[in-house]
Amino acid sequence: MNTVARSLRSSAVASAAGLLLTLTGAALAPVALADTGVPGLSVGTEAPAEIGLGGLPVAFTTTVSNTGPTDTSSARLIYRVDGGNGLPEHALSLEYRLDGTAWKSVPLEIVEGTVYGGELPEQFALAAGESRTVQLRLGLPMGTPHNGASNGGTDRLKLTTMVSYGASGAATDTDVDDVAVDGLDTHLSGVPATAVAGGPGVTFTATVDNPTPSAYENVSDVLMTSRDASVQVLRSGKWTTLKPITDSAEPDVYGFNVIGPDVSLTAHGSTSTQVRVTYRKDTPAGKTTLNPCAIVNEGPGTFRGTTSCGKGATVTVKKAAATTGTPSPSPSATAGASSSPAATGTGTTSTSSGMTAQLAETGSGGLSATAAGAAGLVAAGAGALGFTAVRRRRGRA
Repeated sequence: MNTVARSLRSSAVASAAGLLLTLTGAALAPVALADTGVPGLSVGTEAPAEIGLGGLPVAFTTTVSNTGPTDTSSARLIYRVDGGNGLPEHALSLEYRLDGTAWKSVPLEIVEGTVYGGELPEQFALAAGESRTVQLRLGLPMGTPHNGASNGGTDRLKLTTMVSYGASGAATDTDVDDVAVDGLDTHLSGVPATAVAGGPGVTFTATVDNPTPSAYENVSDVLMTSRDASVQVLRSGKWTTLKPITDSAEPDVYGFNVIGPDVSLTAHGSTSTQVRVTYRKDTPAGKTTLNPCAIVNEGPGTFRGTTSCGKGATVTVKKAAATTGTPSPSPSATAGASSSPAATGTGTTSTSSGMTAQLAETGSGGLSATAAGAAGLVAAGAGALGFTAVRRRRGRA
């Protein structure tokens, strides 16, 4: 609970009550708590400190207390969630349970600007002097299973909790909390600097880390490279050759599901695999890159989903030594022919096609530059690859 942000005690601030909107758009009237016979409801939310972009919901609680002299049979909980302009359709989820083990949805809709709002469908009784704690879960799924949003996002949510009573009663208390948003991190380690065209493969490790308290489902770690590459992964002690994934919009870019598809990650979990990449004998000499991208809820369409890309690794492909004894050309003489994207020093990757990420617009409530870095988004469109990515930087601008 953010005690500094807590406000709108109706006994002190009646003028702000008009800012609290019900789902029908009606203003919640102020309450004169000085009157006798009026329940004095207060609210406190222990919001999660962080949730995962595209992940499963994280549990938290809201406690309502009746400090007045009168019982109430109709305590109401109303929520507002503001994530700025970067939240697409089906971006948010809010669930609750009053009794039992079944989780129920709190219906959410835009109530003002970029603010989503919803009210618990159930009211509950609260005697004078008593308190009740409601269990809730907040998530940022960014779409639906196997249909994740490929654009948009945020690095922070503003969660507002209001309590009232009666069918059209007043908001007697409000609590405001900030919830940080982070995402998956994918990276490569141990990538050799050089490889030989037609020679043995280069071996390294691909890893997906989940730094958030959200669990994840339907995760794929896709290694983006050129069509000159063949990719294998070590599974159950055997090297398995992967089938390349392509898109007609980017025929020269191949993707390989090195982890997944549809892997699950626990909160703060991690998964890794050994990868081996070989290059065809006719691969042009020069630099090429390997770019890892974690995609959540991929589909429908190739490479479409909530995507976070890590820093790519550069490999210099050399021609095999001549078998006739004639010296082969110096690699430096033929360097520069690149068949796939080159990685920049800042962790931003791009393809030779020049496709650009279409991040959500910035603004007072939109996706900031820090948010874009935190989200690591790739704009994929309806089946298009759209491979230019901004790498998520956790904990730094």
